[in-house]
Amino acid sequence: MSTFNALIISYIRKKYVTEVAKLCKLLSLTKRWLAVYTRPRWEKKAARLLEERGIECYCPLNKIRRKWSDRIKVVEEPLFKSYVFVKIADEHRLPVRTTAGVINFVYWDGKPAVIKEKEIEAIKRFLDEYENVEAYPVGIKVNQRVRITNGSFMDLEGKVVELKGKFVKVVIDSLGYLLVAYIEKKKVQVVAESI
Repeated sequence: MSTFNALIISYIRKKYVTEVAKLCKLLSLTKRWLAVYTRPRWEKKAARLLEERGIECYCPLNKIRRKWSDRIKVVEEPLFKSYVFVKIADEHRLPVRTTAGVINFVYWDGKPAVIKEKEIEAIKRFLDEYENVEAYPVGIKVNQRVRITNGSFMDLEGKVVELKGKFVKVVIDSLGYLLVAYIEKKKVQVVAESI
């Protein structure tokens, strides 16, 4: 192979690597909607503080009619208690996490939970159209796989074998032993089933 051909191949490789690097950087700077967990009753304040930092965020507010003895007033309350959504690139998570009132990102499968743009838009449209909206978490059922979100078994997965009031009986099988634990329902989340 001639020197000229070697130079051309070297140039093409450098150009290709540079373009791939630019693409990777561009993809990493792509903004996505992430769910953020806030201190209780800090949703609106955390959203305001995030906006003051120049971070795009959305706190879904539900219009509710409240009746006092002398009048009826429409007040706005957060639809999802202790949750705010932020649209950021992965590199900009630290300023969100260090904002007063923000506890942490909501994680799913060990990564921050990504909310699709169309889901955020659907929530916005729904709240624009309706008042007094109620949001209920998806219930836990027997035989569902769940991830423990708090305590000494945090991030372990198991199978629900029994529901008992505020507790679920979970079989944790990933340790090589069959452990059975009663765990508060609020400390587990349903694991998305893989298809």
